[in-house]
Amino acid sequence: MLCSSHEGGETGLCKPCLQSLPWHIAPQCPQCGLLSDGLICGSCLNAPPSFDATHALFSYDYPLDRLLQHYKYRESLHLADTFASLFISKLAGASISLAQKPDLIIPMPMHGERLKQRGFNQALEIARLISKATEIKLDYTACQRTRLTPPQASLPLKERIKNIRGVFKCEKNLQGLNIALVDDVMTTGASLNELAKTLKQAGAAHVECWVIARTLPK
Repeated sequence: MLCSSHEGGETGLCKPCLQSLPWHIAPQCPQCGLLSDGLICGSCLNAPPSFDATHALFSYDYPLDRLLQHYKYRESLHLADTFASLFISKLAGASISLAQKPDLIIPMPMHGERLKQRGFNQALEIARLISKATEIKLDYTACQRTRLTPPQASLPLKERIKNIRGVFKCEKNLQGLNIALVDDVMTTGASLNELAKTLKQAGAAHVECWVIARTLPK
């Protein structure tokens, strides 16, 4: 998959391995992150999502997909440092302007039962490190996942929106705040869209998705 060189510096990956990763740098829709001519795509124009922007570090392809699976399902928690470090570098680069710097970072909430099964919230571990480096406040209690649902990855695409509908609640007043949602993978965007909708109902003015990987249509 990737070499085991110890010359990876703070990312834990050597330069050739970094270059082999599927960086999401092609022209893309600034709202949903899918490939486009760099302008808002037809899907977002026809049915605007509740989030306002998407920033993805990679496309969800080999070998990055294997790295994320090791992180989530084999307790490779050290990879949180790798993903956060790379995303922080992206934030510092020209690809993301922090002119509209978020007021809060909110990780994708995980239901309590799922948290017991996995032992950690993969989005929270990455968000914690990004928050520390950027000095943007982290809030992982503002929103909760109120219902245990089948994992989105286990469902057909058409079932994902139905599966996630109404599963989040946010009792915190977010009036006028700019929010960055952190998650590991954005596939259809159904979960992030539902969470963004919940945040806007709580008063958020601007919500964007900060994800490690974006799944692109084959």
